Amino acid sequence: MMNRLLLFAVAFCGISLSAYCQSRPASRWHLVSSDRPTIEWTVGDNDTHYDHLEMSGLRASVVVRYGVAPDGGFRLNRNVVWPMLRTIPNNTHASLMRRFAWDPVSQIAVDGRNLEQERVRCIRLDGCLTVESDWSCGRDGRFALRRELFPSVDAPAYCERYELTNRGGQAAWVEIPAARSVLRTPAERGVAGSYEIVSELRGDTTLLLAPGASVSFGVVFSGRTADAVPVDLSIDEELAKRRARVAEFQENLILETPDPVINTMFAFAKIRAAESIYATQGGLMHGPGGESYYAAIWANDQAEYINPFFPYLGYETGNRSALCSFTHFARFMNSEYRPIPSSIIAEGTDIWHGAGDRGDAAMIAYGAARYALARGDRAEAEELWPLIEWCLEYCRRKLTAEGVVASDSDELEGRFPAGDANLCTSSLYYDALLSASMLGRELHKPASQCADYRRRAATLRDCIERHFGARVEGFDTYRYYEGNDRLRAWICIPLTVGIYDRSEGTVDALFSPALWTENGLLTQSGDKTFWDRATLYALRGSYACGETERTTDFLEFYSARRLLGDHVPYAIEAWPEGSQRHLSAESGLYCRILTEGVFGIRPTGFRSFRLTPRLPARWDHMSLRRIRAFGSCFDLEIGRTPRGLEVRVLEEGKQPVRHMIRDGGSLEIRLR
Repeated sequence: MMNRLLLFAVAFCGISLSAYCQSRPASRWHLVSSDRPTIEWTVGDNDTHYDHLEMSGLRASVVVRYGVAPDGGFRLNRNVVWPMLRTIPNNTHASLMRRFAWDPVSQIAVDGRNLEQERVRCIRLDGCLTVESDWSCGRDGRFALRRELFPSVDAPAYCERYELTNRGGQAAWVEIPAARSVLRTPAERGVAGSYEIVSELRGDTTLLLAPGASVSFGVVFSGRTADAVPVDLSIDEELAKRRARVAEFQENLILETPDPVINTMFAFAKIRAAESIYATQGGLMHGPGGESYYAAIWANDQAEYINPFFPYLGYETGNRSALCSFTHFARFMNSEYRPIPSSIIAEGTDIWHGAGDRGDAAMIAYGAARYALARGDRAEAEELWPLIEWCLEYCRRKLTAEGVVASDSDELEGRFPAGDANLCTSSLYYDALLSASMLGRELHKPASQCADYRRRAATLRDCIERHFGARVEGFDTYRYYEGNDRLRAWICIPLTVGIYDRSEGTVDALFSPALWTENGLLTQSGDKTFWDRATLYALRGSYACGETERTTDFLEFYSARRLLGDHVPYAIEAWPEGSQRHLSAESGLYCRILTEGVFGIRPTGFRSFRLTPRLPARWDHMSLRRIRAFGSCFDLEIGRTPRGLEVRVLEEGKQPVRHMIRDGGSLEIRLR
């Protein structure tokens, strides 16, 4: 499969095969057949490589920098983040964090000597990071060591479990010390005063280890306020809880296609999308992470990207975090229609509005209306309705003489020009108007109000075409703002909201050498910067407009690179900014390629949705199982037959419903 994809990318992008192979190494990781999503790197001779990975729990997150050194040994540095231990100044980035390079294995003695000559055999990712390696000690001693690295599910701690096994033919005396290091931060640098950071080696063991026998011990890095109860954890229990939480993410919204890489990437994306939620004083807050963005929410990452996805996953903590974020934004509605802040930070106690109005009201209205429809909870929808109304009215008041929505910037916050009115903001406002008209009908709002939203959407669609429609660098697509003469990645946004007037030229531009690279889309043609969020939107939009075959080639290529390449296993934020951090909401956007792009689910009511499946010609079937949206639990099965596509809806506790549609056709589904 990979060879075919490489040849396709080479031919399409117009570069030589040799040049492409030099720029992209072969896949380092491979899929492991198991009951949970797992990839493994089998480490060969001279297989030196380093990477970084973020994992999160409710009260701590960790970025693990790890790799295999030229001598074959494992290298490890952990940056532990405590989002609710706030530092001064208490701004967006004020989470307490510390790096730890300490190696507990160096403290172990076997027959009075240190372990030496480590050779890493394999590294495995499955929601935890597991390292298997071989060691020697003395002339005849042979030992195996397993490291398992993971954050606590609900304690302010990061944990490591070690298991040492005697692989030699003789019993050996093993000594594992107990060690405890305490660091107290300066009181004047903490919102709650001094914080205590404790590093513990849970050993205190001396035993004669027989051949084939094993001994385990743990390491815990924890943080607390001076008056908090010290953390006292069982490593084995914490590991079991982490594995149970990861397994919980896989119980619902299960993707089944003939492509195991896409299936597995989707399963991993659910982990990263759902784990990055923090139990703050302001409620459950989903946070991007990346050693910068915690205990805070954004109108793009949370309201627009991740919140519309959570109802499908059936993860109640995710749904609660979504409602919490919208409730925080609603605090800033005002009768003067001043803009809602872009971000609410510091556990909900402060705001960040440094980029001005980024089109945040459009982002919030878009996300809140889609979330409410997919959630299918009337009480929640009634709670969200005033926020949606306010945001739509705010956008109406920002319409320019050309009929599009003015804003100071966009979600890139001035990194690239966005003019006085950009394509993204108006497109999101368009979709929000349509969703609000459907939501208003479900809530029995005045028919005249719902009809007005539909009329405004139709007018806006015409204005988007007149103002933004243009020929740019030879493609009949969109200019991102007035005066823009270079291709931009965000020309994909109209495709994601059902505007297909320029779909052919837009998709041609997106997948052209001007924008598409081995790392997905450039933000702007002729530049070197890429942001995965744009690639993820583009893939979703290209499926939505019916460019199924070409998009599948690029989805396969992207998925293999992110899951099995040199920086794995999640979608990333950007490059060169942020060193390709595993920000959380991007993984939600990956899942939405499948739910909204490939399966074509568009919420239309509390118990209804429009379905436009895009089954690639190379697939004969695809399924989404245990979808938890629309107040139900149901499966979607799509299969190809000589007469077209067979769609089966299997709602829990109900008789299956079968539909036949033509390839590319749509269905209106109403759950019973």
